Amino acid sequence: MSDLWDWAVTAYRADGVEEACLHLQDAAGQNVPLLLWAAWGARTGRAPDADTLEAAGDLPRAWQDTAIAPLREVRRSLKGRNPDLEDADREAVRNQVKAVELEAERRLLAALEALTPAPGGAPRPSLDALIAVARQWSPMTPRPGLTALAERLPA
Repeated sequence: MSDLWDWAVTAYRADGVEEACLHLQDAAGQNVPLLLWAAWGARTGRAPDADTLEAAGDLPRAWQDTAIAPLREVRRSLKGRNPDLEDADREAVRNQVKAVELEAERRLLAALEALTPAPGGAPRPSLDALIAVARQWSPMTPRPGLTALAERLPA
């Protein structure tokens, strides 16, 4: 496992982080792996230059459009009960899709980590890094949601 993956899993489990991430994903259309990458970079003293930020904005789109969003749609469609599907079978397939979706996110994080410069400075606040990648991802910068996420991420 990578340093980023390990950090992201730990961070996601911290109090309030999952909820903040899902809000940014569902309400603001943000990419959670990209946000976690930015926060990890800030926390570990890795400052991406403009070219790295641009590449980091493009890479998640390919994963998002090709794998993550379609898998998420299938997983969510399997969440609700369906009288024509046995609950246990439906849930088993949903869990398999969820595992594949998580693997796609893990591979995206590994690709983002490969773009990341080596640590070269002091850790910096996550909020600035979150805002920078949110702007790369979307013209809308959901500052309240990004602030909430930054406040909940572990040090």
